[in-house]
Amino acid sequence: MFLDNDSSAVAIAMADKTASDSLQLWAPDPNRATWLAVIVPGLGQIYNRSYWKLPVVYGAFMGCAYAISWNSRMYTDYKEAYRDILTDTELSSDPARSYNAILPPGYTIESMGGRTQYTSTLNSRQNRYRRYRDISIAATIGVYILSIIDAYVDAQLFDFDISPDLSLDVTPQLYQDPFRYNKSAEIKLAFSF
Repeated sequence: MFLDNDSSAVAIAMADKTASDSLQLWAPDPNRATWLAVIVPGLGQIYNRSYWKLPVVYGAFMGCAYAISWNSRMYTDYKEAYRDILTDTELSSDPARSYNAILPPGYTIESMGGRTQYTSTLNSRQNRYRRYRDISIAATIGVYILSIIDAYVDAQLFDFDISPDLSLDVTPQLYQDPFRYNKSAEIKLAFSF
């Protein structure tokens, strides 16, 4: 009879252990989330089960891709117009010429300040759109890095306790220096969370 009670207690303890093991919550691995985010942007967020972040990540990538495309196209157009106006010894009024095609409707090169002013304008706009394209590329790299950092931090802080019990303990303290017979006071602030 004594053995029966011990074996049943062991069986209950083992059943409790397997039940608690099966009820253990899933927790993401930060290294795996990081590598998944490196391989495919947004995959780390999927692994962390933060699905609501996907539109933010892919929206940022799509915005950056559009900015790169737009600025690259404008840079190419102004670069071609600038090169054409420099190589043409005599200005043509042909609307198919790139420097005429880029003019606003109803404007001529003379109304834009003449050949010298218009050439200067084409050069400055070419440089501006090249700079904007480069900034857009840097922004895309920044979004990629931020998505990787977000996947890592989200996985790392998955089981972080956010309790409403945040308290501040204010304690005055007095000190006496035994060697110099000086007394001092301080206020100690301690956050409990």
